[in-house]
Amino acid sequence: MNGHHLAELNLAMLRYPLDDPRMAGFTSMLEPINALADASPGFVWRLVDEDGADATSMRPLGEDVIINLSVWESREALWDYVYRSQHLDFLSRRSDWFARPREPMTVLWWVPAGHIPTLEEALDRLRMLRENGSTPAAFGLRENYSAEDAHAA
Repeated sequence: MNGHHLAELNLAMLRYPLDDPRMAGFTSMLEPINALADASPGFVWRLVDEDGADATSMRPLGEDVIINLSVWESREALWDYVYRSQHLDFLSRRSDWFARPREPMTVLWWVPAGHIPTLEEALDRLRMLRENGSTPAAFGLRENYSAEDAHAA
């Protein structure tokens, strides 16, 4: 369906505070990884704090949970960034910095092109995924619902 973009929220439960030396491998790469996302084909938008920095200072789910919220032109664009770019090297080290999740920590959903999702909207989609499982309205990276699926639901 033309006119839709894919929004994504992902969370991570910190093993240590961000200023702990054990987190240096993560924190030192935040700016380059975000710059890679910003320059990736199909990237539309990502949540930043009021200073224009990454969203790690925003803690709506507690001090030990960091968030990332972004919008992409397509599932393929997001997939290519996550799994076919230098981001994959960063992702492969996630157990060094983050606790193993016990519930879904990433949610995707389709939004009208030009719509910038709010953090509240994103957290509501995550709640939907956790409560109902994967549906066209809120799904994970392994599912491949289309904008048409979401519109028909």
